[in-house]
Amino acid sequence: MENVTIFDHPLIHHKMSILRDVNTSSKQFRELVEEISALMAYEALRDLPLKDVTVTTPIATSTFKMIAGKKLAIVPILRAGLGMVGGILSLVPSARVGHIGLYRDHETLEPHEYYCKLPEDIAKRQVILLDPMLATGGSASAAIRFIKERGCTSIKLMNIIAAPEGIARIQKDHPDIELYCGCVDEKLNENGYIVPGLGDAGDRIFGTK
Repeated sequence: MENVTIFDHPLIHHKMSILRDVNTSSKQFRELVEEISALMAYEALRDLPLKDVTVTTPIATSTFKMIAGKKLAIVPILRAGLGMVGGILSLVPSARVGHIGLYRDHETLEPHEYYCKLPEDIAKRQVILLDPMLATGGSASAAIRFIKERGCTSIKLMNIIAAPEGIARIQKDHPDIELYCGCVDEKLNENGYIVPGLGDAGDRIFGTK
């Protein structure tokens, strides 16, 4: 699939199997979401541009590499996307964090916005949009549209689990967007949940029902 990276790292597969288990506690679920997000971000940020800098070590002065170019912004889709933020910030603690609040109508399955707060200079930043689950793709597509409307042209979408239907929706609505998926599951059921999936990510992260 064009512009889609599906991870095959053994650590991600191992952690995701525990994540899916109905008996995994909320505490362990939150920890696993952060760990998996960090492992995925390591690859998603591979193309960050570098610049040469001069550094004096205790032994000598020499030239080394540091990140250059666009600064990073992390934008979780509320509320489940919040669970992925810590994993990214553990790698790039200087990243700015925006928030987009969407809820899905249980009848139409379409997203509705209730909150959007992004860094003022979002148009100049590389944005990593976060949501553990890419189901119908409606919420992610809407969030990408909100970010684009503010002038941002550099956006990546990161999902722990995706359904083929969600990937197809993003590729149709936003063919320029790069997707990073921990894995792609079988399908959506009649209620719009990913099968086999892991249930409701937000409820499992925050211990609610």
